[in-house]
Amino acid sequence: MTSPKPTPLTPYQRRLFVFLGVATFFEGFDYIALTQMLPSLRTEFELDEAQGGILVSAIGIGAILAYFLIRQADRVGRRKILGITIAGYTICSLLSAVGTGPFQFGAAQLLARLFLLAEYAVSMIYVAEEFPADRRGFAVGMIQGMNSLGAITCAGLMPTLLATPWGWRSTYVVGALPLAVLAFARRNVRETARFEAEREHMSARHSLFRIFGTPYAKRVPLLASIWALTYVCTYTVITYWKEFAVAERNLSDKQVSFAVMIAAVVSLPLVFFSGKLLDKVGRRRGAVVIFCVASVSTLVAYLAHDFWLLTAGLTGGIFAASAVLPVLTTLTLELFPTELRADAYAWSNNLLGRVGYILGPLAVGYGAQRFGYGPAVACTAIFPLLALALILTRLPETSGKELEETSALH
Repeated sequence: MTSPKPTPLTPYQRRLFVFLGVATFFEGFDYIALTQMLPSLRTEFELDEAQGGILVSAIGIGAILAYFLIRQADRVGRRKILGITIAGYTICSLLSAVGTGPFQFGAAQLLARLFLLAEYAVSMIYVAEEFPADRRGFAVGMIQGMNSLGAITCAGLMPTLLATPWGWRSTYVVGALPLAVLAFARRNVRETARFEAEREHMSARHSLFRIFGTPYAKRVPLLASIWALTYVCTYTVITYWKEFAVAERNLSDKQVSFAVMIAAVVSLPLVFFSGKLLDKVGRRRGAVVIFCVASVSTLVAYLAHDFWLLTAGLTGGIFAASAVLPVLTTLTLELFPTELRADAYAWSNNLLGRVGYILGPLAVGYGAQRFGYGPAVACTAIFPLLALALILTRLPETSGKELEETSALH
């Protein structure tokens, strides 16, 4: 018996898909840029390992502050917030390029991270609300794949950009200019049909804690715990690998760039496939594969000594760091109704969930001073398994169902 063909996309959905993919491309570009230039930043700004960890963690605070922007999508609409995030990142990226010290650079990057992650969140809400139920996982995975493509592009360009007279600063100029064009192109993006249908029933103003007065209150801390546990590992495994490879495995900058490029290129088709996997086998079974890869890859990437084993671990780490996002994003967006969707995602991921995003690099930075990056990051391999345990024991399967069904309380 043959499986039914996936629901075809409309011309508008195809155009929207391209627009969101291009916008998300630059979140990946910016994310990998910081990891690749961290040694150069530490040298120029005269920072030690712990201070480098503080800088990374401080920039990560932007992910928490993004909460306040994302939640406005439930009040003023998805389209307006999407436009604000694209324009905001473009400006902050240019400000990052002219930062003259760790405080100026960190502040500009904190704001850039705020706008980027808010853009990513709103893009995912667009995908959840505008694409067919049987292709939702596929669409989220493809958009996340564009994020990974941005990381690959940045990794490939980094040696050339670092060699320019502007050095690492040129990365932020290159990343900002195309988004200025995208800010103009967003005129053709419509508000989501689901938001328009609910607009008249939504309050123009609502308290920060309104979701905790609804029947969905218990879902927020549960999903936030899953996000936080995941970030402790997936954020640090990518952020510190270059530092680790150079300082503790004596790899040259050229070898590191080569390993990052191989890992990114090999992992890319796997990331694109991850969304289809979620539609094919379900969110929970897909999570088993992806989260186990995250844990094993972290151990290999930071405990191995052979170049090719290290590269294999990094490949799995880059894949998992990207692939966990479609899993958690689809589950989070599918488990809340339209009037709470942006607020719930912002609470679960950007506010409470990012505790792991902030504390992970901070703890690893201090741990590296005493034990080295290898043992410090390898210890984080347990956290994806803890997150997986919560997914399997506490969350329902949601694949292939309409949002109105998946968001109903079980």
